[in-house]
Amino acid sequence: MTQLPEHIDSPPISQTPLYQLCLAQKARMTEFAGWEMPVQFSGITKEHEAVRTQAGMFDISHMGKFRFTGAQVVEQLQTLVPSDLSRLQPGQAQYTVLLNPEGGILDDIIYYHQGQDPNTGEQRGTMIVNAATRVRDKAWLVANLNPDLIVLEDVSKEQALIAIQGPQAERYFQPDVEANLSSLKRFEHLESTVFGQPAFIARTGYTGEDGFEVMLPPAAAIELWQKLSDAGVTPCGLGARDTLRLEAAMALYGQDIEQNVTPLEAGLGWLVHLDSKGDFMGRPILEQQKAEGIPTRLVGLQMQGRYIARHGYPVMLDGNMVGEVTSGTLSPTLGYPIALAYVPTHLAKVGQQLGVEIRGKVHSAEVVKKPFYKANTQ
Repeated sequence: MTQLPEHIDSPPISQTPLYQLCLAQKARMTEFAGWEMPVQFSGITKEHEAVRTQAGMFDISHMGKFRFTGAQVVEQLQTLVPSDLSRLQPGQAQYTVLLNPEGGILDDIIYYHQGQDPNTGEQRGTMIVNAATRVRDKAWLVANLNPDLIVLEDVSKEQALIAIQGPQAERYFQPDVEANLSSLKRFEHLESTVFGQPAFIARTGYTGEDGFEVMLPPAAAIELWQKLSDAGVTPCGLGARDTLRLEAAMALYGQDIEQNVTPLEAGLGWLVHLDSKGDFMGRPILEQQKAEGIPTRLVGLQMQGRYIARHGYPVMLDGNMVGEVTSGTLSPTLGYPIALAYVPTHLAKVGQQLGVEIRGKVHSAEVVKKPFYKANTQ
């Protein structure tokens, strides 16, 4: 009989290039998607407020970072997403989703179109994917793309990624960047240098505020983090990142969106371009849903009172469970509990009165317009 080992080693937890700096700044760490990441530094509410009023920075080096080159980068990726990437000019980006054949969301991503390489004539592009789905996304892309027309390079472990977010983000970040950041509009990007090192800079983020995401070599990232911290930018963890994105009604993969949900059901119909592009993975399902209607929809809920709806809590109507909460928190900015939930489409209208069962008791909730919070700059 085969002797089983006394214990099986779990995969080692990865650490970002900023890990030691975060520890030195008294970050409380947690395991997230195979990485040891900061949950908070000075406190979730304080960090949240810093991003809403001044500027905060997040270590997001755990996220997947793919570079593409080849003769048909856009044409190949077009077949896997519902958005029309051919509309992008060099320097523009598109938030979109990778779809499975059933129209379900494999991951939500941002694709950055970089245009033609002046030296080789090949197309170039960059894609940022979620940390928890990086390995699966890479395998899916490799399996469904023609290697003669597009080459994927995974630089996830070689490059660091910092998000600088808030109304004062540009003022704090500009002194360290050679390029003029004021020329960048939202969802535009450029290549520049930071401390003499090549840096990929995008005016994107996951907080609902203005800001930048910068991909650069680890040594430069450490120097940038330290300099921004010294200048007064607040280090922020995953806790504040979650409350900020929820106020902006931005979906969290694995919680608000997943493989059995289509972008139409998830309220992402604006990124489905059926009229302007050809065939793509999952298109027949989305066409059918467009024609026949969708059974459920992701809505925003405002709780009455101070009761907080959490992930997995039942949404109730007349004593029956009609849906489920996917995300919920007490909004630091608004001062009341908010949530995202899937409910039947006929119950998804703004103003619909519902209930959420919390610890055995049903508490009142109302369907409200998303996002819950919108920055003045948007």
